[in-house]
Amino acid sequence: MNRLPLLLALSWLPCALVLSACADPASEDGGETGDGDGDGDGDGDGDGDGDGDGDGDPENPSCSYTSPFTQGEECRDYLGSAWTETEVEADCSERNGELDLAQSCPGGDVLGRCTLDGGTEWELDIVSYGSASDCDLQALGCENFGGGVWTPGPLCEGGGDGDGDGDGNVFIQPSLECVDALPGEPPGQSEGGQVCTWQAIAASTEEDRAFVDYADCSIVLSQRPYYPAPPAEPPAEPDPRLDDPDYVAELSWVRGQIEASGCVCCHSDAAPDGPSNWYIEAPNNFMNSFFDSGLGLGANWVNSVSFGAYPPEDNNGFNRIDSGFPSTDPERMVAFFQAELAYRGLGEEDFADTPPFGGPLYNQLVYEPEACEDGQGIGTDGTIEWTGGLARYLYVLEAGSDNPTVPPNLDLPDGTLWRIDVPWQDGEPVASGEVSYGELPAGLTQVFPAADGPVGLVPGESYYLYVTRDVGLPITRCLFTY
Repeated sequence: MNRLPLLLALSWLPCALVLSACADPASEDGGETGDGDGDGDGDGDGDGDGDGDGDGDPENPSCSYTSPFTQGEECRDYLGSAWTETEVEADCSERNGELDLAQSCPGGDVLGRCTLDGGTEWELDIVSYGSASDCDLQALGCENFGGGVWTPGPLCEGGGDGDGDGDGNVFIQPSLECVDALPGEPPGQSEGGQVCTWQAIAASTEEDRAFVDYADCSIVLSQRPYYPAPPAEPPAEPDPRLDDPDYVAELSWVRGQIEASGCVCCHSDAAPDGPSNWYIEAPNNFMNSFFDSGLGLGANWVNSVSFGAYPPEDNNGFNRIDSGFPSTDPERMVAFFQAELAYRGLGEEDFADTPPFGGPLYNQLVYEPEACEDGQGIGTDGTIEWTGGLARYLYVLEAGSDNPTVPPNLDLPDGTLWRIDVPWQDGEPVASGEVSYGELPAGLTQVFPAADGPVGLVPGESYYLYVTRDVGLPITRCLFTY
């Protein structure tokens, strides 16, 4: 069983980026949460003495490694009964970690433990080390996005509750860039023969062109957590389908479609530290570098709506609404991936229980808000109060509105009454109490309404306050009565 999605979920906060994955997880499963320690006594240390050193259970296997996101030290304590030696070795190998089958995670500068799948056979503790300045982000990442239970260690005791004001790398908002076609290529389809491409993970350049020639992958990588990860194990023998000219032609078309999309920023040699799972330059047949779940996405048998999508008319004709991978011919693209799965002996029924792609992104999309607490909401004088620290994005919505998540099509849901942003280039995040409804603070941008101020709030009516540290990093999501 591939536990990679759990790591993906926790990648969000340390990166301070949007969260969903460039990688191809084989599952997106979760479980019930426990008391945060894995030892049944609620003290959050794993060994019963409250110091977080984890040295009291010599039978507990562990894996020490460097986080690809923070470059800080982490350790995984494998606590559930399903973590066999084979499973532990495979999980640790994915992180290039140092495995100890007979010793739990060491003590030291322990920030805390994030318990995932607590109380289940897959229970796992991720132990974080480092500076106390990281406590709040680690806590927020664990509980808001990992779906875990955070228990602070010695360095974070008395803090680390997700209320800090830390601010890391920011999400760079998409922009449409128009440039001349490369020498030797035909003129572009836009005015003056230019090629226009959204600088976004969900975007595609023109057909028969390379995305990396017309977009900046460093911008794209600010919009998704990225890390290198091994592809699926290739077959021992050459793929016999490569002797079929019709198959080769179709495979070439699929590769060209993918090369024109933002997918290549993670899934090709263009990725800064190596590809993330499948990649288009994989030897023999790059389809064999996919795990089954990645093919399931391409076949439209696994939900990936939480990634967002441009309408084809605004994306050089590429459609990701009707196809897991963007394509100018989504029906043809879907048919190809369904045929790939049929070649592996798999059909749509095999993906009936596969959770949607997106991990924390999907969880945010379907989140059900509850009543505001701790003074959150909008006072009678219009002052907006939230918890969780400084914010870059602030929404006031009608009660019952969808949750705002990621651009291009999920960040301004119907029912939005007011949205203001801190410009990503040089803006300073704002604190609770510094903003009044309908009054735009200096240096911020009003995204909605596009002109004039928002409609007035009605006393006694319920509204939805949604505040984020950055795109995909909500800190307050609650319903208040004005």
